[in-house]
Amino acid sequence: MSDPMRPRASLRTAVVWEVLKDALDRRVKATGSDALDILDTGGGSGNFAVPAAKLGHRVTVVDPSPNALFALERRAAEATVADRVRGVQGDIHGLFDVVERGGYDAVLCHGVLEYVDDPAEGVRNAVDALRPSGAISLLAAGLGGAVLARALAGHFTEARHALNDPSGRWGDGDPVPRRFTAEQLTELLADAGVDVGAVHGVRVFADLVPGVLVDTEPGALDALLKLEAAAAELPAFHSVATQLHVLGEKRG
Repeated sequence: MSDPMRPRASLRTAVVWEVLKDALDRRVKATGSDALDILDTGGGSGNFAVPAAKLGHRVTVVDPSPNALFALERRAAEATVADRVRGVQGDIHGLFDVVERGGYDAVLCHGVLEYVDDPAEGVRNAVDALRPSGAISLLAAGLGGAVLARALAGHFTEARHALNDPSGRWGDGDPVPRRFTAEQLTELLADAGVDVGAVHGVRVFADLVPGVLVDTEPGALDALLKLEAAAAELPAFHSVATQLHVLGEKRG
């Protein structure tokens, strides 16, 4: 994912960023503090951490990749928010070896659950890092989007395999270890003590539309962004989204 502020990349991030920004604004009002403590697990090079820091928040990014953390440091410096962004090497299973339990107003868990050995433990750790009534933003690969993409590419056997596979994989060559339905993600959060507020389908159309059309047709990018935003909250489109975004609040 790229910086949500960059127009072309916003096809992948716009819906999540707008929902996340609203959630952070609500936490600011609820806490009475202009600067929130945010934890971004698997935050990599700061696709969301740096924009959040630009809003004035303090962001800790936990990521296992030293290269990603180096890129994070560089990006934060370029955005003049280095004093509000801290990178720490680690992962969600060993989260409390590197960060404080119960120390954050909001936790981002984006693109993490697909790759961990135990998604339920990962969600529990993310929630345990929150203060009471803190917000959690969960983004994970959607099963239906992968099935649709394989079918539209003519790989019908792989599409059927993904549909029936417990992990939602289309075959041995699938680079994504695990995919989820909206119901699975909301259940993981509920079991970890979270009240789910909203579910959004992300990249419902963006991955299916030829890039050349978006890049060359006047007004196409803006129109597609508006279409993505309009479809994101409609449950009918959750089942075909490339990613699923779930927003919730830790029970007080």
